[in-house]
Amino acid sequence: VQLQASGGGSVQAGGSLRLSCAASGRTFSRHVMGWFRQAPGKEREFVACITWDGGSTDYADSVKGRFTISRDNAKNTVYLQMNSLKPEDTAVYFCAAGKQLWVERLSDEYDYWGQGTLVTVSS
Repeated sequence: VQLQASGGGSVQAGGSLRLSCAASGRTFSRHVMGWFRQAPGKEREFVACITWDGGSTDYADSVKGRFTISRDNAKNTVYLQMNSLKPEDTAVYFCAAGKQLWVERLSDEYDYWGQGTLVTVSS
């Protein structure tokens, strides 16, 4: 599975962005998909994930109620809708794919990673 993230950019606080992650490979629909982010000088952290069928999702407390993860298996794409953005959301955002059938927060459990897309939120 190869992943290509896009949709990052610069936005003012309170604004919205939608990230997309396009996947290649026939087994995309069988993978749990996650979004992670890494801010300057900080470790990579979990943001959200969604199971292969979209039946379950999980969110970091810091983004719950503001971000929504979804997927379209017919298009081999996973999305991250980000609303009410805050300056602390500034980071490089990565999408990842894992073989688990359940939600997964641990980055080490993901097998494939995209290249990252930068989100900058100004106050």
